[in-house]
Amino acid sequence: MSTSPAPADVRYTARCPEDVLALVPVVLGFVPHESVAMLTFGAPRPFHARVDLPASRAEIPEAVASLLEPARLHRVRRALFVLYSDDPRLSGALARALARGFERAGVDVVDVLRADGARWYAPLGRPGVPAWGVPYDVSAHPFVAQSVVEGRVTHASREDLRATLAGDPLRIGRVVAALAALAGDPPPVLDEGAWAADLVERHTRAGTAPDDEEVARLLRGMLEQEVRDAAWSPMTRERSPDHVRFWTDVVRRTPAPLLAAPAALLAFASWLAGQGALSWCALDRCVEADEDYPLAGLVAHALAGALPPECWEAGGDWRGGHDRGADPG
Repeated sequence: MSTSPAPADVRYTARCPEDVLALVPVVLGFVPHESVAMLTFGAPRPFHARVDLPASRAEIPEAVASLLEPARLHRVRRALFVLYSDDPRLSGALARALARGFERAGVDVVDVLRADGARWYAPLGRPGVPAWGVPYDVSAHPFVAQSVVEGRVTHASREDLRATLAGDPLRIGRVVAALAALAGDPPPVLDEGAWAADLVERHTRAGTAPDDEEVARLLRGMLEQEVRDAAWSPMTRERSPDHVRFWTDVVRRTPAPLLAAPAALLAFASWLAGQGALSWCALDRCVEADEDYPLAGLVAHALAGALPPECWEAGGDWRGGHDRGADPG
C-alpha cells in the first residue's frame, strides 16, 4: 500500500468527479493503474492511500481490510474511493464491499468512482450518470496546472516513478572503480561517522551532489550502522526534500550489493517529505540488497500504518556507546 499525508500547505477543493480524478494523481505523485485510491477527510491528520486492484472477488476482503485498518487507526470520518479498472463486474463488487465495510466501521463513504482512463462511472449508482459512463480528460485541469506551478511532479505511472530510482550503469561503474581504489582499513567509526554527517549536511544544504570518491567512501562507511546513523543525523522534516534529492542521486550510483543503507535512508527521507509512493519504490530497491534490513522494516511499518511524519522527532546521538577512548569495533 502506498500512503501519503494530505499536504498541510496545499489546498485543493474537489467539487465534482472530474476534480477528484485530477486530484488523485497529484497527491499520489503518479497516475494509478489497476489500483484502488482512497482519499480521507475529517481525521486529525488526513492521508491518502493506494492499493493494487484485487485480481479476483476472493481478494476483495483483503483489499478492503488493508484500507480500513489505517482509516480506523487515524479516526477517519469520511472516505472517497476511485477504482482504476476496466472491469465493471469486479469493480462493482469491490465498490459494494468498500461501502459496506467502511459504513459498518462508522466511516462515511462520500463516493465511489470507477475510471478506465477515458470514462468515469458510478458503480454504486448516481442520478444522471449513464451506465456507459462519462468522458473525462484532466490533462488541462486547474489542479494539474497548480501542481506544476508548485513544482510537484506527477509521473505517468508507478513504474515511471520507480524508474527514477533505477541504477545508472555508467555512474555505478565510476563508483565501483572508486571503491576499488580505496586503500587500507576504514578510519575509526567515530571519525568516519563525523565525516559522513558533514558530507551529507554540506551537500544537502548546498544542493550539490557528492563526487564518485565521496560516494564510494560513504557507501563503504555505511556498512557500519553507526556511520549510516551519522549520515542520517542531519535529516529534519523541514529539509527532507533536500535529503530526498541527495539520496536519490546516491541510490542511482550505488552497486546492488551496497544498496540497503542508501535506499533505506531515501525511503525514510521520502516518508518524512510526504512522498509515500516514492518511499515504497525506495524500499523495493533496498530489498535488492537485503530484504530484512531493519531500517527498511521500520519505514514500511510507518507507511502501512499511514503514520504522519510529525510523529518522528529528530534527535539522538549516532555515536551510541562510542567515545574517543573506546574501541569503536
